[in-house]
Amino acid sequence: MRRLIIAVALTTATALVLAAGAFGDGSPPAAQRILGQVPALTKASNFATNVSGLGKLSYHGGPIMPTNKAYAIYWIPAGYSVSPGYTSTINRYFGDVATDSGRTSNVYYSTTQYYQGSNPKTYIQYSSTFAGSVVDSAAFPASGCTDTVTQTSVCLSDAQLQAEITRIKNAQGWVSNGTTEFFLFTPQNVGSCYDSANCAFSQYCAYHSSYGSGSTVTLYANQPYTMTVPSGCDSTQHPNGDAADPTINVVSHEHAETITDPLGSAWYDLAGYENGDKCAWNFGTATGSTAYGQYNQTINGHFYYVQQEYSNARSNCVLTGT
Repeated sequence: MRRLIIAVALTTATALVLAAGAFGDGSPPAAQRILGQVPALTKASNFATNVSGLGKLSYHGGPIMPTNKAYAIYWIPAGYSVSPGYTSTINRYFGDVATDSGRTSNVYYSTTQYYQGSNPKTYIQYSSTFAGSVVDSAAFPASGCTDTVTQTSVCLSDAQLQAEITRIKNAQGWVSNGTTEFFLFTPQNVGSCYDSANCAFSQYCAYHSSYGSGSTVTLYANQPYTMTVPSGCDSTQHPNGDAADPTINVVSHEHAETITDPLGSAWYDLAGYENGDKCAWNFGTATGSTAYGQYNQTINGHFYYVQQEYSNARSNCVLTGT
C-alpha cells in the first residue's frame, strides 16, 4: 500500500480509514517506492471478510503492464532450505497462469478492466509469460537490517535484495523493462526489512517495488518464506501439500498489483490501496478440496488457494472474470 499526502481537511471518519490503511513506510510515494505490502495477519484482522480502503480504484496517470513477463529467483545458500516442492510448485504456478492467459476463469482476468492513458486507452490484457527461474546458492551478505522475529537468522535490506536481483539478471542476460517482473524468493528463517519499522512476518508478508527508471526500470517483488512464521503469513489452506501454497497466495497479490500499478502512479483508491490490498486475506468461497486442503482457483488444471482481487466493475472482491 502507499501513503497519500492529502492537503485538505478530512472528516474524523475518513481520517481513521486512512490511518488504518497506512501500512506503508510513511514516506511520500516519490521518496519511497515500497508498494503493495501484504500485511501480516496480526496487522490485517479486519481484512478477511471486508473490502478495505476507501472507494473504488481510480487512475492517476501512470503506466500499467499491458502484458507481463515473470522471472523467479530463488536465493538459497548452503545451510538454508525450502520445502521439497517449493520451487517446482511455484514455477508450475507461474507457468499455469501463463498457459491460461486470456481465460476468464481465474482471478488474473479481473485486471483487464484497468488501463493507461485517456485517448486512446490502453487496457491490460491477461497475457502472461513465465520466462524462467534460477536457484542461486551464493552466500548471504552480513545482515543489512535488524528485525524482532526470533525465527530469523539473517535479515536482508531492500538494497541487498535489489543487488541480488541485479546480479542474477545480469548473469542470466535477463532484461529489465516496464512489462517484466522479477520475483525474489528467500528461504526459511530469512527475514527482511525496508526500514527500521517495517520487517517481514511482523509487518508484511511480501511487497512489490521498483528501481531505476524509464524503459529499463526493474520491477520486482520481495517474497519471504511465508511458513517461517505461520501466524503472520499462512493462508491456512495448502491444496498442494507444500509450503509453496501460502507463498503463492502472496505472489498472486504482488503480481496483480504490479500489473495494475507498477510504479505507484496508476490504479489505487483514496486510501492508497491497490487492487490486492483491498482484498488481502479475503479468499472468497472455496471451489473444492484436495487431500491437503481447500482451493479456490483451478488454473491449467491445477489447484491453488489465493486471495481475491478488487474489481471496480463489481465494487467488490472477485475470484474470476471482471
